[in-house]
Amino acid sequence: MENEKMKVAVVSLGCAKNQVDAELMMARLSKAGYKFAEEPGLSDITLLNTCGFITSAKEEAIEWLNELITLKNEGTIKYIAVSGCLSERYREEFVKEYPEVDAVIGISEYERIAEIFDKMTNGERVCVFGEKEKHSMEGERLLSTLPHYAYLRIADGCDNRCSYCAIPQIRGHFRSRTMENIVSEAEKLAENGVKELVVIAQDTTRYGLDLYKKLALPELLEKLCKIEGIKWIRLLYCYPERITDELISVIKREDKIVKYLDIPLQHCDGEILKRMNRAGNEQSLREIISKLRREIPGITLRTTFITGFPGETEEQFNALGEFAQDMKFERMGCFAYSEEENTPAAEFPDQIEEEVKEHRKEILEEQQDARVAELFNSQIGETFEVVCEGYDRYLEHYFGRSAAYAPEIDGMIYFTSEKRLSEGEFVNVKITKSVENNLVGEVVK
Repeated sequence: MENEKMKVAVVSLGCAKNQVDAELMMARLSKAGYKFAEEPGLSDITLLNTCGFITSAKEEAIEWLNELITLKNEGTIKYIAVSGCLSERYREEFVKEYPEVDAVIGISEYERIAEIFDKMTNGERVCVFGEKEKHSMEGERLLSTLPHYAYLRIADGCDNRCSYCAIPQIRGHFRSRTMENIVSEAEKLAENGVKELVVIAQDTTRYGLDLYKKLALPELLEKLCKIEGIKWIRLLYCYPERITDELISVIKREDKIVKYLDIPLQHCDGEILKRMNRAGNEQSLREIISKLRREIPGITLRTTFITGFPGETEEQFNALGEFAQDMKFERMGCFAYSEEENTPAAEFPDQIEEEVKEHRKEILEEQQDARVAELFNSQIGETFEVVCEGYDRYLEHYFGRSAAYAPEIDGMIYFTSEKRLSEGEFVNVKITKSVENNLVGEVVK
């Protein structure tokens, strides 16, 4: 079968950084003549771009893989290719475990994706891995997001070495892209209609330390703000110890930078943070949160916490609950600690039972739901600028996001409009009610 007629479905799991890798691969495949199908059942080849970060992510990847193997055995699809963190993390073990997979691709081999597919479709089983640090972040992308926003990856890898985390093993050392390449990519995205840039890396606040020997995120943001056509710039994955006065000043000063910050804190107890190999304690975290609230009035703060980390006492968990309550985070994700092989924390002797970890996670999530309900009720009557992202025929409402909502993780605002709206159109929405922790409103002039 000729490549022009070969249809590829791409399933990308996990984080936005993985999604950017998938978009880079899709552009290279498209250039080589491969076409795309919307779902595996309509494809000749399915590329499964996996996440291997925590147990639940690995389980999701394996479920997908088993489904694809079934489709292959039934003759619905002809080839399975697997890329991403799971194949990179387990390499030869993965190759042996899944003989039905026709190509197993390490993260440093993405530039050769078209060549790998050509070999695979000619009957060769291809299993290729290389040096993690040679993973390329450059090149054209075929966006898989809605046309008005795109992720902008500024670095890969991680040097933080949190004791629970396997990312440095999988992705290698922290590596910043050059400012010129990032700005050039952002300019091209803007030319193609992108209005919102979502800035990502394992740790965005570390940007530039390797290349420029300084924390260069503020300087990069100032350059991005000058790009014509960009309306919103959003920051994800900011580490609290590197949120400098300079960074706060840039966020405060630049209108294009939305007043939204994602700060994965993981815990507040100083002893737990030390065992996690993370900086800070409850006092330092309270100080940075208070400073952000004071310096940038109305800022939306998102965080994530881990419950049941080895040795976490009832007292330390209760302190975490009180901390979250006091800080009133507008957005919060919570994970029960996942014991990951070859990480220091997996060897700690004081592991906590699964039910306890999960129960603590549920408690934090319930508290957060109550806080969000209170917040949303207080926003009834307010008007927000919202970007339209679609229409729900069942609810007969449009839906979209204000500056306080990050794509894909923070939900939607639902609203009615007298005139027909298009995806990517910005409108003013007056909030009229809150239903099951969803804001509902109507377009106003």
